[in-house]
Amino acid sequence: MKERHLKKVHVLFVCLGNICRSPMAEAVFRHMVEEEGAEGCIAVDSAATSSWHVGDPPHKGTVAKLRENGISSEGMAGRQLNLSDFDKFDYIIGMDDSNIRTIRDLLGQPDHPKIFRLLDLTEHGRDVPDPYYTGDFQETYELVIGGCRILLDRIKKEYQI
Repeated sequence: MKERHLKKVHVLFVCLGNICRSPMAEAVFRHMVEEEGAEGCIAVDSAATSSWHVGDPPHKGTVAKLRENGISSEGMAGRQLNLSDFDKFDYIIGMDDSNIRTIRDLLGQPDHPKIFRLLDLTEHGRDVPDPYYTGDFQETYELVIGGCRILLDRIKKEYQI
């Protein structure tokens, strides 16, 4: 991959606890970035709006779904969103409307365009259901894959990667 942009693009996925949806999106997106050979151009992380699971590994259902699809979650641990994330990340992507409201409140950015829902990029335009409550890690995985593919294409186009 030829680097035409001036800086590494930083992407942050955010959900409530940082054990199901956002680490799934982080792992899936990182995997896609690596498959494209763009890991030198795009950095990926995830965080929670809550502090409930800080330091915890991803949920066993997330780990199983990722492993089933040949995607690593090694070394991932929950962390909470903080004010410095707004300056560090070019994209701050929530999994549902509640996450978006909390992200905007926590960061003091009520309408910044770098903060949006993952599925706003897709024809679905809805929340990514939380498999912690639904138990449906397959549905979450499929929605995450679709959103991440569109996001990666958008970033590649915007930054000429």
